[in-house]
Amino acid sequence: MGDLAIFYEWSMFAVRWLHVVTAIAWIGSSFYFIALDLGLRKTPSLPPLAHGEEWQVHGGGFYHIQKYLVAPEFLPEHLTWFKWESYATWLSGAMLLALLYYVGADLFLIDRNVLDVPNWVAILLSAGSIVLGWLLYDALCKSSIGQSTTGLMLVLFAILVAMSWGYTQLFTGRAAMLHMGAFTATIMTANVAMIIIPNQKIVVGDLKAGRVPDAKYGKIAKQRSLHNNYLTLPVIFFMLSSHYPLAFATQWNWVIASLIFLVGVVIRHYFNTRHARKGNPHWTWAVAVILFLVIAWLSTAPKIGESGEALVSASAERFMAAEHFEAASLAVQTRCAMCHTAEPSWQGVYQAPKHVILDNDADIANHAHEIAIQAGYSHAMPPGNVTAMTDAERALLVEWFREGSGS
Repeated sequence: MGDLAIFYEWSMFAVRWLHVVTAIAWIGSSFYFIALDLGLRKTPSLPPLAHGEEWQVHGGGFYHIQKYLVAPEFLPEHLTWFKWESYATWLSGAMLLALLYYVGADLFLIDRNVLDVPNWVAILLSAGSIVLGWLLYDALCKSSIGQSTTGLMLVLFAILVAMSWGYTQLFTGRAAMLHMGAFTATIMTANVAMIIIPNQKIVVGDLKAGRVPDAKYGKIAKQRSLHNNYLTLPVIFFMLSSHYPLAFATQWNWVIASLIFLVGVVIRHYFNTRHARKGNPHWTWAVAVILFLVIAWLSTAPKIGESGEALVSASAERFMAAEHFEAASLAVQTRCAMCHTAEPSWQGVYQAPKHVILDNDADIANHAHEIAIQAGYSHAMPPGNVTAMTDAERALLVEWFREGSGS
């Protein structure tokens, strides 16, 4: 089981690495094409049916780009489709969600002080809410509300606020924030897979068949692309939030999640306006800073019910029954608990890192895997070994973990 734990950690590392790389590719291409689209200009030299053009310089060369709202009179032999970046980002994110939050549901997904349900129920709630989010969003876009850009955005924001609150009633604060990212990212990827790419293929198919493509397909695809543009920055925040307890482990975490959408909107508005050469709306940065300060202030409120007695999962009971548990618990409380506690005593540490509390035996048993990886198999904790944890204590933590995991 010890070797399996190492394999599990490296599997998560590999999938997370893949997720980050593909996300960079997707976000990069998305930002580039939004900026390109907004910067297009009409010139007398444009070919028939061309909507605009842009000259760019990069890497020592010049690029001349022309855009067609429908398509040119003839199609080139080779077309580059920008879709796999989105698909790979979502698939790797789904794998990471399963590895961390579904496999580790007892610790990372379920807060039994919030909703005490079996693991499989929590997993179904997680997956079901993500699918439901896309269905609801897609239905709204196709309804009469979708004809109004402003009206649609206001309704969507109300839904996002409701989901932010709803997730805190189902999962841990960490999982609630992460699920807002998964919820939003699924909408973005489904926009690409279900709307943007199929619409483009309809246009290509019409051209190959000698028919005149309907411009509505491009209009619909552009609306979804615009939504993706404004949702990107909040998604990045949610994916990073699991590393910062001040974002997810507070009473107002759902309000923080809601405000992050507004921060993302005003920042993207600034860049979109600049790329369209319509001015420099510097006021957007002032609004973003004010909203961020409000978020920082909200984060100081403690999580309701956080001081309650720790609940012991079924797997944690095995670690508490292990032969070396008492000695391992003493080592953890001696070397780790000055930071990993509800009220840290280590200078400069004001909240337990990653909100991992190791105040008592139940907390220690619940975090057996993390303790073994961070302080047993590796020397990641304590940082710089500031509390002078010995090699014998690290070996003890590994032995305890092996006993509890049945290896």
